[in-house]
Amino acid sequence: QVRLVESGGGLAQAGGSLRLSCAASGIVFRRNVGVAWYRQAPGKQRELVASISSDTGTKYDDAVKGRFFISKDNAENTVYLQMNSLKAEDTAAYYCYVNIPGPIERPRGYDYWGQGTQVTVSS
Repeated sequence: QVRLVESGGGLAQAGGSLRLSCAASGIVFRRNVGVAWYRQAPGKQRELVASISSDTGTKYDDAVKGRFFISKDNAENTVYLQMNSLKAEDTAAYYCYVNIPGPIERPRGYDYWGQGTQVTVSS
């Protein structure tokens, strides 16, 4: 059974930093496993923050480019999101996402989500 557990969220001041972690169990991180961080603020839709894919490389939303950095440790089956220069608008619940490639009859593979971790930035 696949399980994703996020940690590292909390309260930070504007300009500060936080590091989110997402530990995966039940799967093995290989190069072709895609990972991402999403966030959802109250009253808003979930949005993609950063992703790593063997097809498209590393990508960031324009709102976090240059401040947030996603990394993937295949040996530890863990995904990280280093968040620097935090802003009040970064306040949201952050979700870890993993996509595992599937057989040819399942081209979109298998999607897994963590339970979310709250990040609150005070201005």
